[in-house]
Amino acid sequence: MIDRLILLKDLQALLRVLEADLLERSDSGEVPEVEAALEREYAKAADAARTGQNYEDWRSDAITQSAAAWVLACVFARFLEDNELVNPPRLSGPGARLARARDEHELYFRAHPTETDREYLVATFRQLAGLPGGEVFRLIVDDAGDLLRWLSGDAAGELVKFFQRIDADSGALVHDFTDPAWDTRFLGDLYQDLSEAARKKYALLQTPEFVEQFILDRTLEPALDEFGLESFRMIDPACGSGHFLLGAFRRILDRWQRRAPGANVRALAQRALGSVFGVDVNPYAVAIARFRLLLAALRACGIARLTDAPAFRINLACGDSLLHGLPGGEQLSLGFQDIDHVYQAEDLGALRRILKHGHYHAVVANPPYITPKDRALNRAYRERYPEVCHMKYSLSVPFMQRLFGLAVRGDLAQRRQGARDAAAGYVGQITANSFMKREFGKKLIEGYLPTVDLTHVIDTSGAYIPGHGTPTVILVGRNRPPLGDSIRTVMGIRGEPATPADPARGLVWSAIVDQVDRPGSQSEFVSAGDSRREVFGRHPWSIGGGGAAELKERLEEGATSRLGQQADSIGVMAITGEDEAFVGPQQYASIVTELPTGTSATCRR
Repeated sequence: MIDRLILLKDLQALLRVLEADLLERSDSGEVPEVEAALEREYAKAADAARTGQNYEDWRSDAITQSAAAWVLACVFARFLEDNELVNPPRLSGPGARLARARDEHELYFRAHPTETDREYLVATFRQLAGLPGGEVFRLIVDDAGDLLRWLSGDAAGELVKFFQRIDADSGALVHDFTDPAWDTRFLGDLYQDLSEAARKKYALLQTPEFVEQFILDRTLEPALDEFGLESFRMIDPACGSGHFLLGAFRRILDRWQRRAPGANVRALAQRALGSVFGVDVNPYAVAIARFRLLLAALRACGIARLTDAPAFRINLACGDSLLHGLPGGEQLSLGFQDIDHVYQAEDLGALRRILKHGHYHAVVANPPYITPKDRALNRAYRERYPEVCHMKYSLSVPFMQRLFGLAVRGDLAQRRQGARDAAAGYVGQITANSFMKREFGKKLIEGYLPTVDLTHVIDTSGAYIPGHGTPTVILVGRNRPPLGDSIRTVMGIRGEPATPADPARGLVWSAIVDQVDRPGSQSEFVSAGDSRREVFGRHPWSIGGGGAAELKERLEEGATSRLGQQADSIGVMAITGEDEAFVGPQQYASIVTELPTGTSATCRR
């Protein structure tokens, strides 16, 4: 069985070995054609404003992606081999399968005495890629191109040794991937934590299953009820390792099986897969999501070997959902065109096919919460989403507009006349709540959100959600003009008193689930109600429960003036210690307000 923590720790160390090998070969010029290819790729990306990084930092990311591709391809192969989905094993396996894998290794080198373990692993991946459902290996082998030949034979040998390592005390494999349930959630741990640099750059973060279920209950399920199974489409444009996609696949397949209990389950599984779409900027996240969906489909069909599987079609693509595909809205009237540049792992045709404006009946996501630090990307997002990108914006802001834009746009006038195709798509997301109070969220709240039908605002900042150190909020809505004068709100009163043993049963989360459909209810942790929509058209938002939001409204209503009317500038003026001296008009010195140690600010009349 898989020990997730030990596997992750060991693979992190292995990844560093591979990264060091790739960097050394690049710096030494040992593989000049690969270095030349990287320089060309970087130049094209810089010219297309896809990156503002210098070459060395950009190359470092490429090295990490290549090393991760090697690691993940081996993990995928081991999972298939250990669970006897493929035969014979060529990398490793428990019991007699290890001996068989070593025999295969020896036979290969008898036939190819001048080659290295690098060629052996590539041959293994290519053999797997030729099997039904082996598309994930074709993507790794073909998209990585020269990068796969970049790894040294010695480093590839370390990969083989790693997966064949025996525990000295037990005599068993250190890492056994046998799992009768085919649980692939451990791959999500790898996606999130395999590379610390990648985790920080892409803000990699898994969506816990209980959060995924909560959001799908309020988006996917009513969308299926309203739009029906035929030609149904859902998308996660920041899909990561595929939690939302897997949940949607299972729910849609279950509906098909209940509707047509005697139908061929393979055909129904493909119909369900055909309704699920995903995009992610991280190539190895897409590889993991594809692998997980493949195994879920095989499991549902009772297929125990890849050779018996149909060639399932899976709608996943690597790319930047904020850049690829026309975003719609004001951008179209400004003459925006889809970008032509793609990285090696990206498929422009697939991205344009998947990222269609106004195409999906349900759109869900847990988008990254980071501020885009790459200057070129920051500028590109700002240009494509001018309605919402403001000041030092977080990526949660353009993603919010993108999510609604991908959903079918509803026409209320036609809908009132009974036109089915005029219904609006459902949108749900968990995102950072920083936009609610910080200045960068002002354009989003006062300009964009009043144009869509926001139906739920759920404060989850007090709930314990593993990995989510940033305070969050769940937003649910429909892509149509606002309908009704109120929005269902769940407002926080008190945070989780202690870390719960089971986050899905945490006191705050349980209160949210229990009260969200009971307006007027109040507990120790949250209060639920129907708040006036107009309140959510003003920045900042206040969603404190227990009367806090109402108190704020009364204070604002009774105020004779606002602080902004009394001061030209409010905020931090300087951080002492970062500069040798501050210079300013003498009259300001008398009204300097001393703040906590290390800071000072002025309020100028």
